[in-house]
Amino acid sequence: MNDDYPAFRKWYSILNWILDRCDTYPKSVRFSFSGRIADLALDILECLIEAIYSKDKKVRLLQININLEKLRMFYRLSHDRKYISSRQFEFIATELNEIGKMIGGWLKNAQGK
Repeated sequence: MNDDYPAFRKWYSILNWILDRCDTYPKSVRFSFSGRIADLALDILECLIEAIYSKDKKVRLLQININLEKLRMFYRLSHDRKYISSRQFEFIATELNEIGKMIGGWLKNAQGK
């Protein structure tokens, strides 16, 4: 059923990329900084599942937007601190913007009902 939702499919793909990158962070920040990134990414997955199966999607979709914004800041900081390359930063920034648009559209639709 989750495969019927493009936002879920998209996030699942992004989540795999995020989790793979978290393993490459320096050991000094792997359990703090990259752990927070992984936690936020997994929280978004949970919120997506909850949004799919709940009648009131608005609260969960708004939480996803907040978590996406947090991830944007963590990735900007990751790039500034050279934990990820410019190419990786460009990729994840594009992906986060794209999923943000998808969630925004879903939220608009949910508010209209």
